[in-house]
Amino acid sequence: MRIVMIGSGYVGLVSGACLADFGHEVICVDKSTEKVEALERGEVPIFEPGLEAIIAHNRASGRLSFSLDLAGPVANADVVFIAVGTPSRRGDGHADLTYVYAAAREIAAAVTGFTVVVTKSTVPVGTGDEIERIFREEFPDKDIAVVSNPEFLREGAAISDFKRPDRIVIGTGDGRATELMREVYRPLYLNEAPLYFCERRTSELIKYAANAFLAMKITFINEIADLCENIGADVQKVAKGIGMDKRIGDKFLHAGPGYGGSCFPKDTLALVKTAQDFDSPLRLIETTVMVNDNRKRAMGRKVIAACDGTVRGKKIAVLGLTFKPNTDDMRDAPAITIVQALLDGGADVHVFDPEGMEAAKAVLGPVTYGTNPYEIATDAEAIVVVTEWDEFRALDFRRLKQEMKAPVIVDLRNIYKPEEMAKYGFKHLPIGKRTAKA
Repeated sequence: MRIVMIGSGYVGLVSGACLADFGHEVICVDKSTEKVEALERGEVPIFEPGLEAIIAHNRASGRLSFSLDLAGPVANADVVFIAVGTPSRRGDGHADLTYVYAAAREIAAAVTGFTVVVTKSTVPVGTGDEIERIFREEFPDKDIAVVSNPEFLREGAAISDFKRPDRIVIGTGDGRATELMREVYRPLYLNEAPLYFCERRTSELIKYAANAFLAMKITFINEIADLCENIGADVQKVAKGIGMDKRIGDKFLHAGPGYGGSCFPKDTLALVKTAQDFDSPLRLIETTVMVNDNRKRAMGRKVIAACDGTVRGKKIAVLGLTFKPNTDDMRDAPAITIVQALLDGGADVHVFDPEGMEAAKAVLGPVTYGTNPYEIATDAEAIVVVTEWDEFRALDFRRLKQEMKAPVIVDLRNIYKPEEMAKYGFKHLPIGKRTAKA
């Protein structure tokens, strides 16, 4: 099939590359000359395991290409995906659909013959209806079906998620569009990936409801972690105990410094605003948003408490900046708030992240960037683990203790065993469990 992907950001690039890997002819369109030229040179602007290899393979085979021109590729396309950004709108928190509607108008002006236009971007309920209205009123001579097909990609595991999805949600009531969408995803037939067809508005809501539920699950276990610390229970054992219940499941029950990233903060807020507009407030999600925002700052206070109540003039080493491992994404990362709290307290903050430091420079304050964990730990009075990169799991703790001014580790991801840290002589402060004394 001839597929055009409008937008070569995270979702567009991963989706386009994987669709090309299925055997389709895919053109990824973007307005950024710098991005398109970089992609044509083989430079991938985001870090996602496996993505660079898939792009290189499909460019070499001629199935994947990149373009600044929208009209030409769209005119020949069977299916056009809209995968542009929908950031939180400044001032009110609603999803900003400016780029979506602008792309829709450009697409409609360029299509020839029957074309399916698919919203892959995360959009509020009713967006597909508005796109359809634009097409009907402004481009009445065009034969276009509007479909919702939300993405469910986890950063760091996006290739696997696209090729082996739990489900593929497709919102449409158009028979011709249904058949074309079946053809798009036909290569996944061998993986038995379930295609779930429903109404377009239902499809749009499924995406928001899924992210909100997962965000709520994270926030729930984080509050349980606080209770565990106060009553002497172990949150990891609590999570395992409740996660063994198949009605609950063990995913997203890992206590930490709060959720971040490109989806959960933006999507929970947008869902809250949509629900308020329709006089159906979602109190649980409203509270989830508030609790998560407060938690990030509370983690900064936890570090300060670990340093005898003050970090003024003290060197603090922060391990991990991105909102999760295996990505370079700094959007709404807990590290931003935690580092700011430490800077506000007068700390000398030194940071290291395997992939995210370049992106961090745009959002962090006056910190010092190191080249490895041991460099930033030298003379530090505390190490703070914010992101659980694998390379942080097997550090040389004897060396760290020798390098540090005070052997304190604030483990916001529970990647170390308290008894092991005590053996090495560290004061170890995990999340949701009693602190083992060195």
